[in-house]
Amino acid sequence: MQLLISDANILIDLEEGEILESLFGLPFRFKVPDILFYEELEAQHAHLLAMGLMLGELTPQTMLYAIELSSRVSGPSRNDCFALALARQENCPLLSGDRDLRRTAENEDIEVHGTIWLVEQMIINQIITVPRARRAYKRMKENARRLPWGLAFESLEVFGQTRRR
Repeated sequence: MQLLISDANILIDLEEGEILESLFGLPFRFKVPDILFYEELEAQHAHLLAMGLMLGELTPQTMLYAIELSSRVSGPSRNDCFALALARQENCPLLSGDRDLRRTAENEDIEVHGTIWLVEQMIINQIITVPRARRAYKRMKENARRLPWGLAFESLEVFGQTRRR
């Protein structure tokens, strides 16, 4: 199974949409940097480990890269840079909805996907239905999550039309 490295906001998006458990039904493995987990997720989201989230440790060389990256770019947080660095270390895609982190990842030649892509993967893999995805997006929006809402709902319309054929 392909490994995907996530930042915190993706996991929070899915939890706010009440489809976080569905994430772990996808044919992927999910990992976050251990420091990001302990600093941003553990207090309110410790249950993620029991669901299947793995913790990744940065090598000393990767840690230096993350620190250098953090001082070189503006926008992404230090923990965001750790997630990008772990994706680079593991040679796998990064999951992020943060615009600055996505831009930085693309500049560093790291493949990046967001919440919409994950929801689409859940639909494609028949883990959730289009109506459930629509309800999830509505909950995310109501809880002030930041997604390109037009694109999110438009993608569901495309899936809905495809399923009716």
